[in-house]
Amino acid sequence: MSRRVITFGTFDVFHVGHINILERARKEGGYLIVGVSSDALNFSKKQRYPIYSQADRIKILESLRFVDEVFVEESLELKAEYIQDAKADLLVMGDDWAGKFDEMKAYCDVKYLTRTPSISTTEIIEVVKSI
Repeated sequence: MSRRVITFGTFDVFHVGHINILERARKEGGYLIVGVSSDALNFSKKQRYPIYSQADRIKILESLRFVDEVFVEESLELKAEYIQDAKADLLVMGDDWAGKFDEMKAYCDVKYLTRTPSISTTEIIEVVKSI
């Protein structure tokens, strides 16, 4: 039986690290649901808006063959509700979040996947700003 996998992120300045983790998340089950942080949520977390608009980030994610469903994450406090609404069996996050979502084990399995080394949206933005 296939499992419903859910993950969350901003997915700004889309790069190969995003592709790698989403592909690997999909392989953990047969159906991948992606919660993309709203522009407002991203601002509240990072004190800056994403480079790509919420609509563009959603369109990028929806275009990927290994992503089955995309929704907007409006609040970090609603993770449990999002998981339950999606009927997710597994929450997958990058290992930079290791341990930070363990409380979600009350709702589904939780797995942290190794991130692609030497690439991050923040680093890409800093490099571009310095040019």
